Amino acid sequence: MTMQYDVLSAHVNITSLAVSGRTRIKGLIVTGGGSAGYTYLWDSAVAPVSVTYGRSGTTITVTSTAHGLVTGDKVGLVLGAGTGGQGTTGNYVITRTGADTYTVQDINSGSVTAGASGLQATRWLTSIDLGANEAISLPLPGEGMIAYNGVYASITNLSGVTFFYG
Repeated sequence: MTMQYDVLSAHVNITSLAVSGRTRIKGLIVTGGGSAGYTYLWDSAVAPVSVTYGRSGTTITVTSTAHGLVTGDKVGLVLGAGTGGQGTTGNYVITRTGADTYTVQDINSGSVTAGASGLQATRWLTSIDLGANEAISLPLPGEGMIAYNGVYASITNLSGVTFFYG
């Protein structure tokens, strides 16, 4: 196996598009801030949109105004805690139930009262949580993590995220 010489880097310290277009993330360095923080990485060239949701059993009903999705579309969801629990963050195939709603099937079961918050974008890649002033270096083995549309980073209470890609 030969060494890859075309690896590039990008650094973001605010929520923004980190890498545009199709790429493979080869590694990350995530640096925490003065308090605990996190980043969500999306396979998307645009910012994720805010949604609300509820869960009954394994069915999650998502409300996203004028979402424009059709049954069979795939979305990435990061689901926050709500009354009764929390839906499972991940990538889902949707069933359109209305212009502003769709459902997905969670791998876990439970109840979350409608109105819990979340984020939706093309595809969720990963989430990384850090404690105050922590830092991690995360090499990705093999060919890395593919992003088809770009890499959008949502950042909360972090000093920054450095991407190595190519």
